[in-house]
Amino acid sequence: QDPIAIMLRSPMAAVPRLLSATARLTATTAKKIGIAPARSFAWTPQHHAFPRRTAAELYAEIRDLTKEGGDFTIHNYVAVIEDMRPEAVLVETELFPRGAIEFYTAKNMGWDFTQEEYDEWFMLERGGDQGDYREGMQAKIANVVDCLRTHSHSKRAIIPIPFNSEGSENVDWNDAGQTKCCRELHVYIEDGKLCCTGFLRVQNATIFPKNIHFFATLLEHVSKELNVPMGEYTHFISSLCHDRSATQC
Repeated sequence: QDPIAIMLRSPMAAVPRLLSATARLTATTAKKIGIAPARSFAWTPQHHAFPRRTAAELYAEIRDLTKEGGDFTIHNYVAVIEDMRPEAVLVETELFPRGAIEFYTAKNMGWDFTQEEYDEWFMLERGGDQGDYREGMQAKIANVVDCLRTHSHSKRAIIPIPFNSEGSENVDWNDAGQTKCCRELHVYIEDGKLCCTGFLRVQNATIFPKNIHFFATLLEHVSKELNVPMGEYTHFISSLCHDRSATQC
């Protein structure tokens, strides 16, 4: 059926057919003039409906959504950040001044830090075992770089966070060190840019500034290793709460 006619009746139903028709037209045109069609961003139609936010806007939004506090929880939040440069995603708060953010980023990246830095910036209120991603991180990053350097189209470039020392069959909900907040980062190259999708089991809104700066720094490191510009980041949160007053996070 004509996708335009379908769109007049049901706009969302027409989107997949319009995209398919556009792809066929692009491929046909390219074939006629003897060149391979350029690959465009191959996002799902639903992806274009995801809200675009700066890191500061996303932080303000999730804080507002969960302002009731306590155990009030928002499920299945998603947003896209298009500018993932570490400086662009730096969100300073009373809990997370720049020094604290940069300390936790270095810690989670597996970089060296001094005892003086630890004494100055480490606080349980800024996240304990659940937000400690340091163990094995340098090896995980090196694996992503090797994967995408070997196969730029690979879907295997991942940063798995939980179960650093034990297999998933040993999962124990009582162990905060196992129930990491971030579960995986999926890294991929799309349209010549390094992109990432992050999956979080839970996001404490007040902790977001620490998380996003770490993710951005990790992606910047990989992009430099691959000599590929940074693209966008999609942030999926299964359970979103306001602060540490929420229980069973």
